[in-house]
Order: sequence, then C-alpha cells, then structure tokens
Amino acid sequence: MGEALSEPVLVALVGLFGGILLGLAARIGRFCTLGAIEDLYYGENTLRLRMWGIAIGVAVAGTFSLAALGLLDLNQTLYLSRAWNPAESVIGGLVFGYGMALAGNCGYGALARIGGGDLRSLLIVLVMGLSAYITLGGPLAGLRIWLFGAAEPAQNMPTFAHSIAALSGGSVNTIGIIIGVAIIALTLLHRGLRQSFGHIFWGGIAGLAVVSGWAGTQWIATKGFDATAVVSHTFSAPIGETMLYAMTSYGNTIGFGTGSVMGVLVGALLGSLIKGHFRWEACDDPRELRRQILGAVLMGMGAVVAVGCSVGQGLSAFSVLSFSAPVTLLSIMAGAAIGLRQLILGFAPSV
Repeated sequence: MGEALSEPVLVALVGLFGGILLGLAARIGRFCTLGAIEDLYYGENTLRLRMWGIAIGVAVAGTFSLAALGLLDLNQTLYLSRAWNPAESVIGGLVFGYGMALAGNCGYGALARIGGGDLRSLLIVLVMGLSAYITLGGPLAGLRIWLFGAAEPAQNMPTFAHSIAALSGGSVNTIGIIIGVAIIALTLLHRGLRQSFGHIFWGGIAGLAVVSGWAGTQWIATKGFDATAVVSHTFSAPIGETMLYAMTSYGNTIGFGTGSVMGVLVGALLGSLIKGHFRWEACDDPRELRRQILGAVLMGMGAVVAVGCSVGQGLSAFSVLSFSAPVTLLSIMAGAAIGLRQLILGFAPSV
C-alpha cells in the first residue's frame, strides 16, 4: 500500500468521500441538527428528526455488520476505547446545544452553509475550530481536565450491545445489527416518513457516510504500516485540525478530519449548485454576529468536553451503541431548546 498514495492521504480521502456524502445530505436532503430540533419544537413536524432515526439505524446496522464480517474492531474506535464520563456528556451536550442555538447551526451545518455561499458561517466555523483547540490542548485544557478528569481507558466495553449480550449470552454483533434494524423499522412506522422518499434516502446516506469512515480507516490501519486511528465523522476538533493543517502543512500531516471537513464543503457546494441555491450571504447586524460568535465559542468548548458534536456523538458514537451517544444527543437537544426559547420567546414570564 502507499506506492501511489501515502497512508495519511488515503485516510484523508476516506474522510473526503464520507464528507461529500454528508455535504450532499445537508444541502439536497436538508439533513440538519438544529433544523430538525426547530421543526420539532416550533413547527410540530418530526420528519427531519426522523431522518436522524434512519441515519442512526443505518449507521448502527452497518457498523455492526462490518464488525460481524471482521472488517471493524470495535475496541479500536475512539468512543469505546475510553471510559465514559456521564458528566462530560450532559454538561458538554448542554453547552454545545445552547451554543448551536445561538450560532444558528452546528459545526457540520455551518460547513454546509459555507458551501452554499454563507460567509457568516465561515466565521462560525473558524471561531468554533479555534475554541475547540483551546479547550482540547490550549489554555483551557487544564481547567477541563481539572473539572472532568483525564481520559481513562475503558475497563468494560461501554455499549448497549455488549451489555445486552452479557445478560442474554447472545452475539454482540448480531444484537447490534438487530438494534439498528429495529431503529429503522420503528422510525418507518410514521406514515408521513414512508411517503417521503427523500427524507429516507438522505437519512440513509448520512448513516452510510459514518459506516464508510469506520470501514476505510480500519482497512488502512490493518493493511498499512503507520499507526492509523480508527475513526469516523465528527466536526469539532477536526475543524481546528483543518485550520492548523492549512497553516502548517509542510510540518504537519493530513488526516481523516481534514478530509472530512473538506468533503462537506465540496458536497455542500455541489448540492447547492444542483439545487440552484448558491448565493453569497453576509451578516449585516452586529448584534446577530456577536451572538453567533458566542455560540461558536460555546460549541467548540462543549463538543470537546462531550467528546463529539451532534454528528460525532449523535451518529458516529451512536453507530457503536456507546452509552455516551443518547445521553449527549438528548443533552444537545435540551441545550438547543433552551437557546431557542431564549431567542424566540425570551425568558420573561408571560403576563
């Protein structure tokens, strides 16, 4: 391997492929975290939220199918190699969700908006990436470790599939596949979703993007000679990683996260051109810009504390049925609900 391409470049290409799928899903399929939450709370429409059910189900079934075929070692994945800290999931998720509401989008959604010509989102992405790196290894890293402790290796596999297997004596991979299929089936019980092929299709594409990340990085880690991390898509630290690589490429190595970030931009640009939605946009309200910058700062901090953003925990961590995934995703939804309530209705009691 690597006669034509180095292993880091191959890893980046894997990220690029899945990122393009996610970018297309965002722009053509309107797959969006905050949009789904807004539709649920204020539009009484659950279709985009159910897209997440399809995406999660496909990601879970696909990931455990890889494991069953010997194409993925679950022990090597980030979310299962470290012990779960519930406080990180709850607090980090709340902070991220609140920041997402203030910023008007999550990191993934902001990248997709950049692909459509939104320059406001460019600032959100830059601030979020900087905030994530400051929290991860910069001045705030010490405070984060003091509050939540350093990451520790997992003693037991922190997944629902392993817990059920231990109680029932069944196969971990079979249980994981059954759970994934069950999530899809339960989601499809909704008649409106069954009648909307686009929501089903693009939800499935988002789930497959996560599966492609696990499959590609595991293959390179197995066949190659470098120490390659087995990862899938998330958009917090990778944005900072991409910024760092753009400034220090001669002394740095490209990776999956950089490819993923660039892939979303490319996919979103293609999607916006296909739909005819591309147009340049800028912020003309200083108060709005101030709110969005604050939201981006909070998203970067919250994502690092929670060990993933809405995509990292909501899809990638969910795909391995990590304990952290549903807790973090529900916390993100709660934080976003608080932020949206503040922006739309305010906190003052009605008279």
